[in-house]
Amino acid sequence: MGSGNQTDYNTFTKEDYRFFNQRLHYLEAQEVIGWAYEFFGGKLVYACSFGAEGIVLVDMISRVKKDARIVFLDTHVHFQETYEVIERVRQKYPFLPIQMVQPELTLEEQKERYGENLWETKPDLCCHLRKNLPLEKALDGSTAWLSGLRIEQSPTRANTEFINKDDKFELIKVCPLIHWTWEDVWEYIHQHNLPYNALHDQDYPSIGCQPCTFPVKEGEDHRAGRWLGSQKTECGLHSRPITKKE
Repeated sequence: MGSGNQTDYNTFTKEDYRFFNQRLHYLEAQEVIGWAYEFFGGKLVYACSFGAEGIVLVDMISRVKKDARIVFLDTHVHFQETYEVIERVRQKYPFLPIQMVQPELTLEEQKERYGENLWETKPDLCCHLRKNLPLEKALDGSTAWLSGLRIEQSPTRANTEFINKDDKFELIKVCPLIHWTWEDVWEYIHQHNLPYNALHDQDYPSIGCQPCTFPVKEGEDHRAGRWLGSQKTECGLHSRPITKKE
């Protein structure tokens, strides 16, 4: 089946997940991306955080889908370095449209409704308002979405497959980099001379919103600097189990 097929979250069976994951197991990440755009066509969206993995995926996408839809969840509290790398990516790939998806509430409106610094008092609610709800709207009408999840990033991502049933957004989630190491990511970035977030050079392997992201110590997993001092490790976009058996 190609881009005109009617496959979606509701019709993709457990046999389909098993079949395609077995088939994709032997392909390189670039080939997985090529397959995904051939299979899902314009119904595939890439939600990019513009971290190191994101830069790799943008470059790979640029080689197979010149008009791919790429969205960035602009929470309005990102690091300046993140906005700077987005501009550098736009300059490098002027043909790729990058949509800055905005939350419904401005920071001032959120403060008036929920109190000051919601990311400190109720971080899950803050993520829900500024990331989860905007992504849900951005994905409306799509069949599948791309993600840069890697198995070695954290225990919560250890069971990720190439093709996953995403019950949270009721979509098919495609993760081409699951078997890549951190060293693989940087080898690709340097080999292709790609722009990247300057914070990666300051011990920030995983970069989210500025109030909730901190550098990590040597030996810690790459998510250790997110929501430091709490049990929270995910913003909610990937927190529910992504099932592959149903």
